[in-house]
Amino acid sequence: MNSETLGETRKRERRSTWGAFIGTAIEWYDFFIFGTAAALVFSKVFYPEFAPGSALMASFATMWVGFIARPVGGMIFGHFGDRFGRKNVLVLTLVIMGSATTLIGLLPTYAQIGALAPVLLIVLRAVQGLAVGGEWGGAVVMATENASDKNKITAGTWVQQGSPAGSILATLAFMAVGLLPDEQFLAWGWRIPFLLSALLVGVGVYIRFRVEETREFEEVRKADATVDIPAVEVFRKNPRILALAMAASITGVTTVYFNNTFLLSWTTSELKMDRSVILNVLLGMAILQFAWAPFTARLARRFGAYQVLSAGLVVMVVLAVPFFAAIQSADPVAIAAALYVSTLGYGAYWALLASWLASAFPARVRYSGVSLAYQLCSSVVGGSTPLLAQWILTSTGGSPWAVATYFVCLQLATLAGTWALRAKMGDRPARPAPAPEVGLPARA
Repeated sequence: MNSETLGETRKRERRSTWGAFIGTAIEWYDFFIFGTAAALVFSKVFYPEFAPGSALMASFATMWVGFIARPVGGMIFGHFGDRFGRKNVLVLTLVIMGSATTLIGLLPTYAQIGALAPVLLIVLRAVQGLAVGGEWGGAVVMATENASDKNKITAGTWVQQGSPAGSILATLAFMAVGLLPDEQFLAWGWRIPFLLSALLVGVGVYIRFRVEETREFEEVRKADATVDIPAVEVFRKNPRILALAMAASITGVTTVYFNNTFLLSWTTSELKMDRSVILNVLLGMAILQFAWAPFTARLARRFGAYQVLSAGLVVMVVLAVPFFAAIQSADPVAIAAALYVSTLGYGAYWALLASWLASAFPARVRYSGVSLAYQLCSSVVGGSTPLLAQWILTSTGGSPWAVATYFVCLQLATLAGTWALRAKMGDRPARPAPAPEVGLPARA
């Protein structure tokens, strides 16, 4: 046991959780605004020479580049995080992400510099992918390693809250600029959400500099137990855990892009729905997910993480038919109702994924293990989701049921992965001692 007083320990825990949440929210904001712009803007300003359907697929393919780069970022930043510490690496990922996002907001269009414009967009998207590849796993590790055993689920949940928080910020930003006439929106309005990233990153860097290094990493370093090449050890000693953790992450890396990118494009193009209406629906969905997560953590402490996580996946499978029927109806009320009920299932799964994956890997390779599992899954499955869904929709003449089959297969694959991972590692963390109150940690 270290020499910290109880007050110092709690202060470290709050600061770590706050730093992980704020930084992750900013990083996900940066990543999500690209997805929104891919659905609404990029096909028109970077791929105007393509036919509409092909331009949209090119836009989604550009988005996928970020996912392909994510496991590379996971290996690079996971290496330094496991070798030299979590804190400074997480400051670096935030700066890299913010710089790439801001530069996207300054990019010339195809009309201005021709084919060089989409090439530069692809390069900056790859840089975004590298940064977020090192961000999520590091934030999970920093928050959970600095939390007491009874609060690890809560800490992991607040890291996950960065995703809906980033989605809320991204949607609000595009709702604001979406009020502009189409000509102004496409000319310069879409750039504003990207340029705002520079301000947000400054706030995030300040907060993260105040976070202490994690206790578990300090113990590994004191014991001289750091690993020379952490990624190699993950593949060599934990290959099955890595594969199962990847499978358990499928729904986490696909659903948000299915909803915020493909669904946004589907409803506003093929179904001719109003852009602002769908953005409002997606905003409500993100707010509901954010509000629901703390209750999910309470349920997990009572019934077990695996039980609540898998129940959420079952809800998504059961609701698939009414969900897609509502989308096909093009009725905003029906779509909102279906999305919000489905979000309760997804939110239960997503809120618990971080702490559950973190418990699967030993501390000396945890940053690399968590990052590789999630980011390899993102690269293989997550980034292709809008592209594949759009291809299925186009090739089947707009059939929602072909897309629904694809959606259900993703959930079933995740269920199988979580079941197998639980059988391999046990239900950890399952029922830790009751934590006091689940809420946003006070600023220290």
